[in-house]
Amino acid sequence: MSLFSKPIETLDDLFVHTLQDIYYAENQIVKNLPTMAEKAAAPELKAAFQHHLTETEGHVRRLEQVFQMHDQPVKGVTCRAMDGILAEAKEIIGDCDDPEVRDAAMISAAQAVEHYEITRYGSLIAYARQLGRPDCATVLEQTLAEEKSADQTLTRLAQAGVNQHAA
Repeated sequence: MSLFSKPIETLDDLFVHTLQDIYYAENQIVKNLPTMAEKAAAPELKAAFQHHLTETEGHVRRLEQVFQMHDQPVKGVTCRAMDGILAEAKEIIGDCDDPEVRDAAMISAAQAVEHYEITRYGSLIAYARQLGRPDCATVLEQTLAEEKSADQTLTRLAQAGVNQHAA
């Protein structure tokens, strides 16, 4: 337990803590996606990042809705995992001078982000169902579907030419 957080003693506590974790993470993603879109050399990758920024802003709003539905204050807790994923992404991207290699690196970094989000939303949906909150689960399922779609788009872009151009 950290110094300023409430102990996690129940599944409901874990649900709220995980909401706070992914809320922080989604807000960090909103801050970082514009830079990734700006640095993308491939027009399709730039468009994918811009599209996912709009989706991610919607994810933040949905999380705020779930907080309200669950009668909890909207707040985030530092997500060290997301901070680490984003720090590593910035470092790798900063080390790539070749724009095509940078695009491949950004896809890899973005997929690490997506995979983290997919695990969090999957857990939140399972918790919500167990807690008798199918209403919360339904809202979270919308976001999970978008995260999976973003991951598939990144895979498609990598396989359709980004990785080949980087080689």
